Amino acid sequence: MINVFRPMGWLIITLLLMSCSADHPDATKVLPSQGSSQGETRVINYWAIWCAPCREEIPELNALARENVGKIAVQAVNFDNVSGDELRQQAAKLGIQFELLETDPGPALGIARPTVLPTTLIVSAENELMHRLIGPQTQETLSAYLETGS
Repeated sequence: MINVFRPMGWLIITLLLMSCSADHPDATKVLPSQGSSQGETRVINYWAIWCAPCREEIPELNALARENVGKIAVQAVNFDNVSGDELRQQAAKLGIQFELLETDPGPALGIARPTVLPTTLIVSAENELMHRLIGPQTQETLSAYLETGS
């Protein structure tokens, strides 16, 4: 039996993504996969709306992203696989000001989905996992991992 809804789903996702344009400067950027960070070191943070430690670290991640534009890409992956408007609403509620990814980049990177939140991955520009950090991070701890590579 042919699934006619699958192509329609991609069309709907594409239309939703197109609505997140620069015409709406306050709209959180939602990206379908790895985002706009080709060639940059990435800090990929897994979060959920119900995760208290996630809420605690988001201002730290916002500051890291703001202070490292063009050097590193800070990206958010919703643990509950929320997407579209619901993803943007949850991100806005938590104050996430960095890139949102619609899909988990882990499988493409050969990285297993985290089982504990928050989990933060530091991925090299060559798409190699450098660090897997469990628990809330600060801008200082993340900067230390990014600067020293340890």
